[in-house]
Amino acid sequence: MNKKIRLYIIFTFLPLFFLPEINKSQNNEIEWFTIEEAIKKVKESPRKIFIDIYTDWCGYCKRMEKNTFSHPVIAQILNEKFYPVKLNAEQKEPIIFQGQKYINENPGGLRSAHNFAIAILQGQMSYPSIAFFDEELNLITAIPGYRPPENLEPILIFFFDEEYKTDPNLEEYIESFEGKIK
Repeated sequence: MNKKIRLYIIFTFLPLFFLPEINKSQNNEIEWFTIEEAIKKVKESPRKIFIDIYTDWCGYCKRMEKNTFSHPVIAQILNEKFYPVKLNAEQKEPIIFQGQKYINENPGGLRSAHNFAIAILQGQMSYPSIAFFDEELNLITAIPGYRPPENLEPILIFFFDEEYKTDPNLEEYIESFEGKIK
């Protein structure tokens, strides 16, 4: 095979090997982790953990997935500043967190909540909800309800920048926030 043909083949097909990564970055998809993966990541390189607590039957959870988590600014913030976790509040699999085993006591039961979701939400079961953990895996807070992108952006920055430590009024922060999303 002559040199021109080899170069043609290399430059034609080599980019195809990188296509999945190119598409992922262009679509600004969130790289979701399990809680176990996020814990491992935190230990390697500390960051806060963001948890999306959802159920399969929740309409607002699906809406948040479609409208909020697909927004490029939200995806960028979550991917760069947090370890984003998807947590099905009704999952059957056990979770080991901080040395404690959490289970779903009624797997397969109608709308049976997992004990880890119950613990995070402090028994106030509402879907969707989001939760934030610090770099030491301590729960900062959980916030119930659907959030459009323009409302989630200031919340993410509020917790990333640790504004909650000096000015705990999240609603005022949201009202005065000037972000990238209009």
